[in-house]
Order: sequence, then C-alpha cells, then structure tokens
Amino acid sequence: MKVAYYKEFSHELNRDMEFKVYGHAGKPCIVFPAQNGRFYDFENFGMIDAASAFIEQGRIQFFCVDSIDEETWSNEGGNPRERIELHERWYHYIVDEFVLRVQEISTFDNGGKSYDKMMTCGCSMGAFHALNTMLRRPDVFDKVLAMSGIYHASFFFHEYHDELTYQNSPSDYLANLKEDYPYMELYRQSEVILCCGQGAWEQECENSLHHMEQIYADKQIDVWIDFWGYDVSHDWYWWKKQIDYFLQFLV
Repeated sequence: MKVAYYKEFSHELNRDMEFKVYGHAGKPCIVFPAQNGRFYDFENFGMIDAASAFIEQGRIQFFCVDSIDEETWSNEGGNPRERIELHERWYHYIVDEFVLRVQEISTFDNGGKSYDKMMTCGCSMGAFHALNTMLRRPDVFDKVLAMSGIYHASFFFHEYHDELTYQNSPSDYLANLKEDYPYMELYRQSEVILCCGQGAWEQECENSLHHMEQIYADKQIDVWIDFWGYDVSHDWYWWKKQIDYFLQFLV
C-alpha cells in the first residue's frame, strides 16, 4: 500500500499541520480523528488494515488529517468564545487549505483524473467533524461515513451559545433550514451513512443519532441511519467492522 507523510504550514492556524495519505488512487476521503486524536490513529488502531481491500483496489484514498480538539471542543475549562473561534479557524484550514492539497495529491495520483467531490469519514468526534464539514460544504463533499458521533454542540459547550456554536451544531442548524435553502438539493444528492452501536458508552451517540434521524425524515432527506446491536460498544473493534462493511456501498 502506498503511504505518504506530510507536514505543512497552515496560514489559518499559523502552525505546522501533519497528515498521512493511504492509497494510490480512488475517491479522496478526508478522515477526521476521534476526540483529541491524531492523524496516525486510523493506522495505529487498525482502521487502515480494515479498509485495506478498498484501498489496494484503488477505490478509495484516505487523507488522515490532524485535529486540535484538545484546544477547542475538549477544553471545557477554557473561554468558550476563544474555543469556538479556534475551531472555526481549524474548519477553514480544512475547507480552504487542506481540501486544495487533497485535490492536488489525488489528481496527481489518479493520473490527472480529478474527482468532482470528496468523502468524509470519522469515528466518535471524528464522526461529528465528518458530518458537520459535509453539511456546511456539500458543494465539496458528497459522501459521509460517520460512526458513533454526537451531533450537537451543547454536549461540549453546555449553556454557552453563539453564532459559531450554532453553525457547528448539525442538529440545530439542519432542523431550522427552509426548503428553499440553496444546499437542500445537494443534501438529497449525497450519500450519508450514520451509525452507532447500542452497547457500552454509546447512549449519548444513540440519542443524538435518533434526533438526527427525525430531522432528516422531517426534511425528507434520504440517509442511511443504522443502529447496531446492544453488544456494540464505542470502540475501535466495532468501528473496524463498520468501515469494512459500509465502504462497499460508498465506493
């Protein structure tokens, strides 16, 4: 398997950011780490191995990006406005800087072929980032695989609310979108898979996913929402099984 490591400066964040690329061709997929995770976690916890057949067949190419969750979502003792402003800069690093690098690398590796849109993927907080990023930019992303996510900002920001927490809280802004919202048709053209287990440490994810299921139904947007068994916990063991199962339907 082709693997490449990059360390490049981000003007949005004013720091170096690292990422790894797995695969030689296929649909470009940005992978967001789990909470407080790093760009190498998908490899270290066996997710790349679990998806290796799809990667080696040239069906998908993973671009595993770094997070700054410890400074933003997880820093619950910090100033909430500063936390969400920093997250927003990280979001713009993703969509304004990282996406361009993904396009460049993907097009080169695919022999000049350029994919119209990308995919997002993640587990736990990475699932939140995957869905939130796609919902905010469905002109760039058209597929999502999100496993065991929580999709409301109040889980981390509690009683604090402002315009930035709102636009990073899918269960809030998606519920309020009108039928004539410009992205509504793009949502309906996209392929979204949201799943979680019903076992240990999954209750908050399960509750959030039921809420998202109702919102999508109300908006008449067709997505695949899948609740796995009561033995399925919030753990890499199950996420490896899920990515191996669901990728066949996305790529």
